[in-house]
Amino acid sequence: MADWENLRHFIAVARSGTLSGAARALKVDHATVSRRLTALEAELDVALVERLPRFCRLTAIGQQVFDQSVAMENAADGIARIAQAAHRPLVGKVTLSAPPVLTMHLLTQHLAHFRSLYPDIRLSLAAQAQQVSLSRREADVALRLVRPDETGSVARKLGVMAFGLYASRDYVHRDVPDRWQFIAFDESFGDMPQQKWLLGIAGARPVACELNDIGGHLIAARTGAGVAGLPCFLGDADPDLVRIAEDVPPFCRDIWLLVHRDLRKAPSVRAVMDFVVALITQHGGFCSTARVADSNFSSKTV
Repeated sequence: MADWENLRHFIAVARSGTLSGAARALKVDHATVSRRLTALEAELDVALVERLPRFCRLTAIGQQVFDQSVAMENAADGIARIAQAAHRPLVGKVTLSAPPVLTMHLLTQHLAHFRSLYPDIRLSLAAQAQQVSLSRREADVALRLVRPDETGSVARKLGVMAFGLYASRDYVHRDVPDRWQFIAFDESFGDMPQQKWLLGIAGARPVACELNDIGGHLIAARTGAGVAGLPCFLGDADPDLVRIAEDVPPFCRDIWLLVHRDLRKAPSVRAVMDFVVALITQHGGFCSTARVADSNFSSKTV
């Protein structure tokens, strides 16, 4: 019988492709990963990984062991989720992963209210642009701006987040569209939908600056650095900004709520979901497409 800790380290190596990457993911040192991998290969009496100069490559048997190990990991995580769901009502820690724009400019503003409603739930907000795995318990609940496709989870589209063009009330070229300069993301965000939308509007007009955080776009627009494409809930609420060019092509991002099916009835997780759904659907800055979640969170399985 293989030691589960050895298997866990092997899974991390297989996912990251390097010993150092696995060490970072597991928050251990490089030597520990190497020792665990060697021990697993000795236990099974097979070579699982080819240790090349710059990366690790699974052997044919290593790939088979990895597939079975992931199944074991999912089963173990399932046991943990079932246990979590059985905890006392409205008590414990719930991790909510959300895009930075929603975390920093919406959810954090309502933490005090959530705390007043649920004083025994510790809500952990993670501002993450990348998608996390609910199956691996990287979060309990997630808000996403793309349709989720994670097996074993259920999702609901809560609404849409509309975007518009905004500039400072004092922007020197505000009434001269031909002289507008734009605030954009850099080339690493070239595939992001709002970047494509903004650059399509800009056309041949120059980009004044590049900032890789929507909060930076907001501040830059407020100080007159140029024209920014901002979520309307953010731009409309800022007294120093005005929406310009109402005739631009419309653009919006979908907002999805995701939870693993094993946790959707856990009372503390339900409380967080209901709070988030109510916040999005009742906020005037979003177009709502959902009601507050019912007791079964009856949504489409993805």
